[in-house]
Amino acid sequence: MPQTRVKDKQGKSAKWQARRHEIVDASAKVFAERGYHATSTTELCEANGIGKGALYYYIGSKEQLLAAIHDRVMDEVMLGADRADLAGGTPTEQLMMLGEELLDVIFRFPDHVWVFLHDFPALTGKNAESFRQRRRAYERRVEAVFQRGIESGDFRPTDTRLAVIAWLGMHNYTYLSLRAGGHFSVKEVAKSFADIFVWGIATRT
Repeated sequence: MPQTRVKDKQGKSAKWQARRHEIVDASAKVFAERGYHATSTTELCEANGIGKGALYYYIGSKEQLLAAIHDRVMDEVMLGADRADLAGGTPTEQLMMLGEELLDVIFRFPDHVWVFLHDFPALTGKNAESFRQRRRAYERRVEAVFQRGIESGDFRPTDTRLAVIAWLGMHNYTYLSLRAGGHFSVKEVAKSFADIFVWGIATRT
């Protein structure tokens, strides 16, 4: 009996999806090294060992490739937020778990994160709107933790939107100075960041 190929909602096979992920990952490295605008389609094809027709088949345009890199980061970040939410705990513990999950993504996908943080202004139209919506959805997840902490009395009253911006800034740019396998582990950095941050917003007795 012939095997049935497993396909996703768009009718693409698992093999097609795996190859697409490979192209996204390899291209993220190229963009991180050369910059999005300075990278040509030809260079992307050379880095992936494919022709322009194949690049279009798996990805589409150069901007669609940039959007796919951003989606790869957001997919991982949102999965991490889901795990932190399921784990439960106090607002302080939740904040540390969110930080650990975010840092894990940054450590595992440094090239993708570089592109995510530096080249998002190149996204246009629906791609730009999708990026803004997904980013804001994650920010609301973090903001909800701050709000619960204020309501429980664990955190002192503060502007939760500004708190999220500060918290993200603390974590996002670790890619500039920290690398996987370095002196600090993800758990150590997350715990230290949570300790530093929470003491800045904790209820004062």
